[in-house]
Amino acid sequence: MGINKREEGKKVNSNINVTPMVDVMLVLLIIFMVITPMLNNKVNVDLPKADAAVVMEDANKEDAVVIAITRDGRTFLGGDQVTIDDLGSKISAKLESKTSKQVFMRADTRANYGKVMDAVDGIRSAGVSQLGLLTEKREEAAAPAPKK
Repeated sequence: MGINKREEGKKVNSNINVTPMVDVMLVLLIIFMVITPMLNNKVNVDLPKADAAVVMEDANKEDAVVIAITRDGRTFLGGDQVTIDDLGSKISAKLESKTSKQVFMRADTRANYGKVMDAVDGIRSAGVSQLGLLTEKREEAAAPAPKK
């Protein structure tokens, strides 16, 4: 059995191995890149599909005023649930400091049409000049093969 003893003349290795840190940072970066787009839409609704959908870039901005109506008739302003009676006043408060009086609505495909119209009336009572109804663009179906 031998005894290991350090010789006083040899230097101590004090290098830091950064490979595990880089691995963890890359995994965190990927996780945040995947999760961040999902945070924009705070309330999950199935948007109706439309053929003539127009891209509304302003709806994805951080300060955009977005109203969501779920299939069970609940109304949300951003991520907060509101009643139809309070909708107009809360939108007015959000829009008073903005020059663009634009509001976006995300209504579920199976939402009650009466609830959607009540929300539109509440939005209009707040003095909104532009209301954008958000939809998804319908995917182009593949053309059927010609019959021979």
